[in-house]
Amino acid sequence: MIEKPADRHWNLPDHARARAHFDWAEVRAGLAGLPGGGLNIGWEALDRHVADGNGARLALRWLGKDGAVRDYTYAQLLAEAQRFACVLERLGVGPGECVAVLAGRIPELYIAALGALRAGIVLCPLFSAFGPEPVHTRLEKSHARVLVTTVTLYQRKIAALRDTLPALDTVLTVGGDCPGTFRFEALMAQAETGCPVAATGPDSPALLHYTSGTTGSPKGALHVHGAVAAHAWSGRAVLDLRPGDVYWCTADPGWVTGISYGLIAPLVNGVTMIIDEAEFDAQRWYRILDEQQVSIWYTAPTAIRMLMKLGDAPMAGRTLPALRLMASVGEPLNPEAVLWGQRVFGQPFHDTWWQTETGAIMVANYGSEPVAPGSMGRPLPGIDAAIVHRRRDGGLDFLPDGEAGELAIRAGWPSMFRAYLDEPERYASCFADGWYLSGDRAQRDADGRYWFVGRADDVIKTSGHLIGPFEVESVLLEHPAVAEAGVIGKPDPWAGELIKAFVALKPGHTGDDALRKSLIAHARTRLGPAVAPRELGFVDSLPKTRSGKILRRLLKARELGLPEGDLSTLEGHES
Repeated sequence: MIEKPADRHWNLPDHARARAHFDWAEVRAGLAGLPGGGLNIGWEALDRHVADGNGARLALRWLGKDGAVRDYTYAQLLAEAQRFACVLERLGVGPGECVAVLAGRIPELYIAALGALRAGIVLCPLFSAFGPEPVHTRLEKSHARVLVTTVTLYQRKIAALRDTLPALDTVLTVGGDCPGTFRFEALMAQAETGCPVAATGPDSPALLHYTSGTTGSPKGALHVHGAVAAHAWSGRAVLDLRPGDVYWCTADPGWVTGISYGLIAPLVNGVTMIIDEAEFDAQRWYRILDEQQVSIWYTAPTAIRMLMKLGDAPMAGRTLPALRLMASVGEPLNPEAVLWGQRVFGQPFHDTWWQTETGAIMVANYGSEPVAPGSMGRPLPGIDAAIVHRRRDGGLDFLPDGEAGELAIRAGWPSMFRAYLDEPERYASCFADGWYLSGDRAQRDADGRYWFVGRADDVIKTSGHLIGPFEVESVLLEHPAVAEAGVIGKPDPWAGELIKAFVALKPGHTGDDALRKSLIAHARTRLGPAVAPRELGFVDSLPKTRSGKILRRLLKARELGLPEGDLSTLEGHES
């Protein structure tokens, strides 16, 4: 157990007392709310601060990979968001319709996101490292009418498939003119500020995040404007955000963390966000922490392990006196990383647990409490968690401390997803007896701390991203040499899991190194490097159930040398 410094003051000084007296109604009452009633994420993130006289406070500092720096105050960011809302109005896009954003960490993406939310238009973020196939699937399923992207990404991933996306009326490209698109900068220059905010309510749709499953295509988790209450509260309680803080969330804006905690939670809480355009570079990261005087740092276990791999030398000569709290998200944080943080930075990393479906942090290690290395932490005040077993009749058995089962959250928190878009049965299957079933296996100890055990399904978590094996298998099956494909997550010390594919070939094809490279290249072209398999092996046939379903867990047991007769040992191995 790592004890906390006694001389620090925290937004959540007493977790037990806060849980005992917590009321979501008080959190909602602390939000500004729309002047005429209702609730809007964009208003809470920008307008309220300007109205309170804080428009000159720095909201966003963008660090370009070429050394450029662009600053936006809350007033300036509001003006840009209003302009983009005006652009959408002129394009005829109305409240409840969908705008997708596909770009790296550039200011235009954040402006478009805030403008869409403020206009009551559903925002659908897309991961820029996805290949054409995942991007196309998500654009098609979301029914997005407008896409904001860059010229390069449009040409590489959209242009050839544009005709197969009938709902996509308009594409706005950043960074130059491109046939078939409108230039983002030109439309913004013509737009006016002062566009009124949409009269959205707590249950109005706001965010559409796609997440992977073990079967079928990705699921579109729909969130509402009322989720901002959970973003605001968790930002204060877990990340200790305060007005004037300098906050750096390294998550990509194409994922839920990059929106919930890379955009909404920090702005609602009045902090200055650091946005770094560049990809991971240890020396650059340490320099940013130092020179920007970052006070709160939220990053991923994969990045932490990469820093650990490089040793302590890059930190030489740096003390980072402004850094108050470090937290991690995306996958379980191993105890060694927590202890490394304590040794190198003088404080531990605080792990957090949540999902795309939960919309906000559910379980966390808090700055005011000792950290148990390897633990997920305790539920947030306002969140009820339990370890359960789902019976065959659909009911739940609640398991005692020390026994592993599925982690469940009592339904009804503000950021709970409200639907899987166009898939009501898939949505209903996530709930039982008034509890959301996470698909993560965990156990609770006598002190109320939760500990991750493994996934209850075959979803692969690699570098903090959830990858559905079905998507990868489907693309491999398109190759003329492939008869069958099965995909698993293989433990990896840096990525958590890497994607490995097993392929059975059609007659007349030989499983040699040339074909292996060809199949991986095919997958990388279609799926992108973040989703394509890193390893690929050839097999005569894949193990299946009597109904023909691939037994991915048996593939995994064979790969890891585990007993095939007792697959329950896999959960322990994956922890």
